Amino acid sequence: MSYIRNGYVCFSHNFATIELSRGTPTLGHPDRDQTKTSKGHNMSTQNSRRTRMVSTVAVAAMGTLVLASCSGSDEGGDTARFSMTYATSNNLESPYETLANEYMETHDVDIELNPQPNDNYAQSLRTQLQGGNAADIIQTAPGSGQGQSLIELSDAGFLTKLGSGAEALVPEGSEDLFGADGVYGVPMDYTIVATAFNETAAAENDVTFPADTDELLATCADLGGAPVSAFALAGAAAPNTGMMALSISATKVFAEDPAWNQKRIDGEVTFAESEGWHDTLELIVEMNEADCFQPGAAGAGFEAITNGLAAKSSLTAFVPSGAVHEIMSGPAEGQELTLQPFPSAGEEDFILASSNYSLSLNAAAGDAASEAAQDFLAWVAEPEQSQTFADIAGVLPASGYAELDLSGTAYAPVADALQADRFAPLPNSQWVNQSVYDELGSGVQGLLTGQSTVDDVLAAMDQAWDN
Repeated sequence: MSYIRNGYVCFSHNFATIELSRGTPTLGHPDRDQTKTSKGHNMSTQNSRRTRMVSTVAVAAMGTLVLASCSGSDEGGDTARFSMTYATSNNLESPYETLANEYMETHDVDIELNPQPNDNYAQSLRTQLQGGNAADIIQTAPGSGQGQSLIELSDAGFLTKLGSGAEALVPEGSEDLFGADGVYGVPMDYTIVATAFNETAAAENDVTFPADTDELLATCADLGGAPVSAFALAGAAAPNTGMMALSISATKVFAEDPAWNQKRIDGEVTFAESEGWHDTLELIVEMNEADCFQPGAAGAGFEAITNGLAAKSSLTAFVPSGAVHEIMSGPAEGQELTLQPFPSAGEEDFILASSNYSLSLNAAAGDAASEAAQDFLAWVAEPEQSQTFADIAGVLPASGYAELDLSGTAYAPVADALQADRFAPLPNSQWVNQSVYDELGSGVQGLLTGQSTVDDVLAAMDQAWDN
């Protein structure tokens, strides 16, 4: 699609907008350390505390870039210009688009929006950065374990260090995820990785969310996988099989040792020698044998999750927290979904939570575009804009999650764990390279088909780490 601003012809791709009503909790300011492990909440479904959240999701960032084509400023005019690219997974309203449009309404600036599909975003982003033709503002990910992770990109000299506004927005305990010598990205969210549970479908099948792993396996066996399965899994999509393993590792690895990642960085532990990681992957094998997943799960794509939850043929799925509302506001409209901690072995809940989306400034942006883009990022870092992003994306805002009231929302079942500091950052955000997570995702695929063993997967993850 092309459009004209102030005499310039600009190009965008997959540009779509629809109106949504918004609703998220009233929020306070964060003051929490992500590595604390105080205990206290018993998992259960809480019908009186649920309500529908209206927003959309920004799922894990990967997609194809369009070349930035309208940066700088107008010839003979004062209107500043810069480009921004970000990943999308659907045709719902994008929070990035909304923020850009609001900014253009109140500032003398034109922003070229290049929303891109998920599939190859990380790889294409690196290609464009290396070629010097990436957008001025790019969507990145905090930490170092993904292809678009800002630690690796900043270390390679592709990003510009940001100012105090971005620094103030970084959640306490997450500073290392945003740069070694400063902040290279504005955090846009606070994402929880857990399980989306269809309360409506569960009630129709006389099922409650399992209290522990023994009850989970028993529920899977009782349902038998068809016509209703306990879980919907996109087994052909390594990011989803990897996310399943991360969700389970919260209770098997990080509940026992929230500092496990740092110990791996320091060479004190390995995946292959970790009892928690062995237990994580062995449980996946047990779940597969107990018919926890829908028929054909090993070959299914992401549509199996959306379709399964919407059609009520699956009760649960492994997704980022924002996806809960995306599904409710689209194919599962009128149904109730909640975000549930993965069942532990009878102990208190423990979840994964940290910022998963950020906006960074391309170091190769021209002077005029860079100045205008930095002004925009400073504005984005303000609490009001953080709240706007959260309202639309269905995530928690980066600037206020510790004191929020989550009763009556899809987040109610994880509220106690979040407020009691029983959580750790998303594990792969601290891994040394993307290959470790790739080996986890593809390795779990091998577990589902019987082509890999638990020992094979963990050895491959260690090798990817060390290389």
